[in-house]
Amino acid sequence: MRTSIYTAILLLAFLNYSCGDEKKGSDSTEPEVKTVEQKFEHKAEKIEASFKDEDLSMIFSQYIDLKTALINSDAAAASQSAAVLTKAFANKGVDEASLSTVKKIEATKDIEAQRSAFVGVTNTVEELLKDGLESGKLFKQYCPMAFKNTGAYWLSETKEIANPYFGEKMYRCGRIDSIIQ
Repeated sequence: MRTSIYTAILLLAFLNYSCGDEKKGSDSTEPEVKTVEQKFEHKAEKIEASFKDEDLSMIFSQYIDLKTALINSDAAAASQSAAVLTKAFANKGVDEASLSTVKKIEATKDIEAQRSAFVGVTNTVEELLKDGLESGKLFKQYCPMAFKNTGAYWLSETKEIANPYFGEKMYRCGRIDSIIQ
C-alpha cells in the first residue's frame, strides 16, 4: 500500500511539472506578430481634361488639391490648398460670397467645418466650368449620406469615387451624378 501511495504522489508531481502553465524553454517557435499602422492616403489622378483658359485650369487643379486634402482628412493641407484657391478665385474675378466660402476653409483647422464649406466651393467651381471645358470630361459625384443624409456633391477628375465628406471612413460612398464634357 505504501508503494502505491508513493507511486501516486510521484505520478502527480510528474503531471504537475509537465503540464504546468510555464513557457517551455527558449526554443519556442511561436511567430512574432508586429502591428504596423499605415496612414490612409488618397492620391489625385492626373487631370486629363483641358480648359479654355489658364485661370480655369489653375482653379480646377487647386480644387482637386483641396478635395484630396479633405479625402485624406488633412486639415492643414486643406487650409493651404484653400489659400492658393483663394488667389485663383480672385484672379478669375469670382464674387465676394464665393471668396468668403473658400476663405472659411483657409481660416479653420476643423476638418468638418472645412468639409461643410467645400459644398459652396464645389458650387462655385461647377458654375465656372460651364462652357469652360475644351476637351476631356469631368465627373460630378454625389454622396447621399453626407451631412446627416442631406447629401452633397463634389467634382472629380476621374470616375472613381473618393468621398471628400467622409474621408477614409466612407471612402467609396457615392455615385456619379453627371458627366461634364
